[in-house]
Amino acid sequence: MANSPFMPQGLFPVSGNGPVITGGTTSDYVSLKNVQMCWVVLHFQNATAATDATTIEMATDVAGTGSTPITNVVPIWYGVVSTTSTQLAAITPAVSYTTADVTGTKIMIFQIDPASLGSSYDCICVKVANSGHATNYVSVMFWMQPRYESKVSSMSATEFIVD
Repeated sequence: MANSPFMPQGLFPVSGNGPVITGGTTSDYVSLKNVQMCWVVLHFQNATAATDATTIEMATDVAGTGSTPITNVVPIWYGVVSTTSTQLAAITPAVSYTTADVTGTKIMIFQIDPASLGSSYDCICVKVANSGHATNYVSVMFWMQPRYESKVSSMSATEFIVD
């Protein structure tokens, strides 16, 4: 499934934040303890043209203990969405991404394999650096693929955000 644009059925959505002003934003930390794969979807709405520098950080708990940027590259998709284009393109896998300097709607997706975080880390968050524009917003949604799909119907969002 590495570098696949396919998001399987049965994903569990967990809101990370948003929409919030992109100025130095940190999403909630979420636990990936019971997760097979996670897709982090960022939705930018920029009234003013700006670049948005985005990183995924890993931590040892949902309080953010030991938070540090991920070190293994991950698949990323990005696109500027308009009335004429809804295409997302796979970009070179990386640990972070800075969007184009444009006005409008931008979508970015990071695919996170919890195994790539290493044995000490099992939580992640998203950080968007300060774009300097109070009219630009971002929202973050984590789409979790549970390790055991038979458990999906009994899960709650707190299972992913409580450590």
